[in-house]
Amino acid sequence: MNRFTGRKDRGTKRENTERRTGRQQEEYRRAGRRPAGYQYEEQQCGTYRWEGHGREEGHFQEEDQSERNFQGSRQRNVRQQAKGQRAKQRRDEDFQRRKKKLLRRRKRRSRWRRLRKGLFWLLLVAVIGAGLVSAYLRLSQLSIFRKKIHISKLDKPQWIEEDYIEPNPYSRPQTELEWVNGVVVHYVGNPDTTARQNQSYFNGLAESHKTYASSHFIIGLDGEIIQCIPLDEIAYCSNDRNQDTISIECCHPDESGEFTQATYESLVHLTKWLCESFKLDSSEDVIRHYDVTGKECPLYYVRNQEAWERFIQDLR
Repeated sequence: MNRFTGRKDRGTKRENTERRTGRQQEEYRRAGRRPAGYQYEEQQCGTYRWEGHGREEGHFQEEDQSERNFQGSRQRNVRQQAKGQRAKQRRDEDFQRRKKKLLRRRKRRSRWRRLRKGLFWLLLVAVIGAGLVSAYLRLSQLSIFRKKIHISKLDKPQWIEEDYIEPNPYSRPQTELEWVNGVVVHYVGNPDTTARQNQSYFNGLAESHKTYASSHFIIGLDGEIIQCIPLDEIAYCSNDRNQDTISIECCHPDESGEFTQATYESLVHLTKWLCESFKLDSSEDVIRHYDVTGKECPLYYVRNQEAWERFIQDLR
């Protein structure tokens, strides 16, 4: 029987007491105050003692402890959530930082890769271009790739005297000279003879039949120049190079084979004109008879290499 209401409670006395105190505690908690008739004893850490009866109510202690546990757990959860959010933020920042670093590295590698590829293609094009230019220059030296010069269109200078040899099989076979790829310098080998005498010798081979010999030009001791063979015909002077060269015979006063100053100047003048007319390179296309067969001709310029190099330099 309930002493306050006079009604009979359901359940045991202990259960009814706990039920009542639980409802009271909830009401007091909602009202924001402690239950009347109880005093808080600090030394017992959260327990209430009933003044009238003098016994501890364990229910109040358990409720307060569970409330404190709930609040502590909630605070811990909040701290853990904040900590987790900070850790996630740090992970995201670290991921973004590593991602940016990786992207920069990829861009740098891609830039270097494009640069190396460009340099490779540039070098390849340069090598191929150099090879093509070299091949063109080499092929251009061949007679089949060299443009033919029409002799009739050449403006022959007045300081060249024309005195052609009579056609004959020994000195003027009248074989066409299709290409001019060089100029060959000779010496007559007969000291102190004139250009006219040597021209007469070539012309007399038609009757004497001694040998096959002739030259396009003969330069005398005084610098006179006589043309013996037309430039569109070959001359019997340079052996294997008769088919593509112009030959020049030079007179000399003694056995040394050295030319006089007048002969030397006329030789330089004539050779320059031939190189300009036939688009020849004076450093490569002007040679000695010695360079064709190994014969010491012209004698002085074979035995004195410096004199020949000086002559080539004068042509420039």
